[in-house]
Amino acid sequence: MNEPEQSAAALETLATRLQYSFVNPALFQHALTHRSAANPRGQMLDSNERLEFVGDRVLALIMAEWLAERFPREREGDLGKRLAVLVAQDSLAQVAVSLGVGQALRLPPNEDRSGVRARPTVLYDTLEALLGAIYLDGGLPAARALVRREWDAMLEAPVSPPVSPKTRLQEWTLGRALGLPEYEAVSATGPSHQPVFVVRVSAAGQAAEGTGDNKRAAEQAAAERLLALLGVP
Repeated sequence: MNEPEQSAAALETLATRLQYSFVNPALFQHALTHRSAANPRGQMLDSNERLEFVGDRVLALIMAEWLAERFPREREGDLGKRLAVLVAQDSLAQVAVSLGVGQALRLPPNEDRSGVRARPTVLYDTLEALLGAIYLDGGLPAARALVRREWDAMLEAPVSPPVSPKTRLQEWTLGRALGLPEYEAVSATGPSHQPVFVVRVSAAGQAAEGTGDNKRAAEQAAAERLLALLGVP
C-alpha cells in the first residue's frame, strides 16, 4: 500500500470510529492538519489550532454537564476532581490512540519521520480539534455523543486527579508563606511549526529553567526542576 492509500485508509478508519459523518468534510481535514503542514503565507490559519481552542471548551462543557447528571449527590469540589482527571492530557491521549487519530494526522514527510504522530501532546491537541470540528459541523448533540461514548469507561474510575508541577510548587511556597513562584519567559526559538520555549521560575531563593514546545509545557518543566532542586517530593 502506497502513502496516499495508507492516508486514505487511516482517514476512513478514523471516520468509522468517530461514528460521525461530516456535512462539511473540509472541517474534518482542517482538524487533522498539524501546524507543520499548514500554510505559513496564510499565518497558518489552516492548521487545527483554532479548532483545538474550540474543542477544549466544548469538552469541558459536555463533561461538566455529564458529571452533574451522573453524580447528583456530589459536591462541586468532588465534581471538579473528576473533571480534572477526565480532561487531563493523559486521558485525551488515551482516547486519541483508541480512535487512531495519529495515523490520520496530516504531516509533511520530514515531520512524519520524526515521530510526531506518536507524541501525546499532538494526539490530545488533535482530538480536541476533532471535537471542535464535530461541534461546529453538527452541534452540541454530535459532540456530546462522541464524548459520552469514548469517555464512558473512564467516568466511573477512582478519582485521583493529577497534580501538576506548577500546582505542587505553588502549594509548597504558599504553605511556607514564601509567596507565589515567579515565571519569566527566557526565549522562544525554532521554526513556527516546531518552537522551543525556555522559561525560568524563581521561588524560595532558587531558580530553575525548563523547555517545552509551548509556554505552558516549559513552565511545567521549570517547576518540576525547581521542585527537585528544593528537595520537594
